[in-house]
Amino acid sequence: MTEVAGARGAAAAKSRRSDGSARARRRARRSSSGRRLFAFDRRLGVPLVAGADEAGRGCLAGPLVAAAVLFDYDCITTRELRALSALNDSKQHTAEAREQLFPLVLSSAARVVVVSRCVRGIDARGLHKTNLAALRDASIGVTRDVRGEVLCLLDGFSVPEFGRPQRAIVDGDATSAAIAAASIVAKVTRDRYMHHADGEHPGWSFAEHVGYSTPVHREAILRQGVSPLHRMSFQSLAYQQLAL
Repeated sequence: MTEVAGARGAAAAKSRRSDGSARARRRARRSSSGRRLFAFDRRLGVPLVAGADEAGRGCLAGPLVAAAVLFDYDCITTRELRALSALNDSKQHTAEAREQLFPLVLSSAARVVVVSRCVRGIDARGLHKTNLAALRDASIGVTRDVRGEVLCLLDGFSVPEFGRPQRAIVDGDATSAAIAAASIVAKVTRDRYMHHADGEHPGWSFAEHVGYSTPVHREAILRQGVSPLHRMSFQSLAYQQLAL
C-alpha cells in the first residue's frame, strides 16, 4: 500500500514538474518573440522599417482600422527593445496584454499613424478596396516627409504604389516587429471604439465580440435587427436569416 502511494506521489510530482516546465517554455517563447521579430526587421538592411496592418476586416459591424508603425533602428534603444520583448501578432495576446503593449509601441516608434474607414464607406466601395486604400493611406502617412530609405512592410498585401518600396510578408504580423506593432495599435484602437459603441448601441453586446460574427452577435441580430454600425454589404448567414 505504501509503495503504491509512493508511486502515485512520484507520478504526481513528475506531472507537476512537466506542467511547470511547459509553462516556463511558453513564457520563454512569449518573452523572446519580440527579439525574433526585431531581428527579422534588422536583417532587411535598412534603418527605417514601416509596418502596416488592419483590424476589423472580417467583422459584421464596426469600422475597419488600419495602423502603420515606423521604427528607426538607428535610434531605438536597448531599453525600448527589451520593453517590447513580448511583441507579437495581436491575435497571440490577450486584451490585457495588448493594452500593456500599446503605450510601449507608441513610445518606441519613430511615428505611428492610424486610419479608420466607416461602415457606410465599406458598403459603398467594398471591403477589399477599402482595406487596400486604408493600408496605403496609413503607409503614406507614416512615411510622409521622412528622409532616408524606408522599406514598407504589409501583412500579406501589396497596395497601389505610393512612392516607397514595399514588401508583402506572409504572416507578417508574426514575422516582422513593425507589422506586429501595427497590428497591436490597430486592434487596441478598434476595440476601444467598439467598447464605447456598446454604450451608444445597447443590445448587440459590442463590448463582448467587438463586431465579429459570434453566436451572441448573430442571436442579437436575429432578435433586434441591425444597428447603424452593421455592414450591409456582407452576405453573411446572420443577415440572410433576416428580412432586410
